[in-house]
Amino acid sequence: MFNRVLIADDHALVREGIGILIARAGFSVVAEASNGQEALSLASDHRPDMAVLDMNMPLMNGLDTAVELRRLSPSTRSILLSRHGDGECVRAAMRAGVKGYVLKSQSVVELLQALSEVANGSFYLSPGVSGVIVDAVRTNALGADHPLTGRERQVLKLIAEGYSTKECAAILGVSFKTADSHRTRLMRKLSIHGTAGLVRYAVRHHLLEV
Repeated sequence: MFNRVLIADDHALVREGIGILIARAGFSVVAEASNGQEALSLASDHRPDMAVLDMNMPLMNGLDTAVELRRLSPSTRSILLSRHGDGECVRAAMRAGVKGYVLKSQSVVELLQALSEVANGSFYLSPGVSGVIVDAVRTNALGADHPLTGRERQVLKLIAEGYSTKECAAILGVSFKTADSHRTRLMRKLSIHGTAGLVRYAVRHHLLEV
């Protein structure tokens, strides 16, 4: 059975609580991460069967982590924990290759159910998600791709959190020129011409906690 799990959440108590509960259900927690970048590093070392990813994490959110995880560890199946059940977020998760989508408003039983079904090769969608989205998933009617690349979303999130372009470059491990290029390109794509506009976009698209 696919039971080796990585947990990524920026709250230590949440990580520990999830770990205890899923261990009681027979799953093995092989690593815990406090942000998306740490999750990717640990996934590279441990190659977990599944990764439980919080949507809102510093440095790299759960959605972008899932995208990178598919490339880094294709056999790892991602389950996203989110407090947003709207169509846009769920469709974005489906495009990212997420195998499970669990709303935080649901009980822990839902997460255990998601782990069990995803471990067995199925897809799990929280019952709190709109029935319209369920139909869209079943028919692969997932809509148009998000206009930004994963790296551009990372830069956008960091800028919206108050980091300068220089700080973004240091956090992401790229040159200032590269980070500035990402910033310029994403602003052009979104037709946004200032930091305040970027913050509003990030909040509207759930890239930040609101």
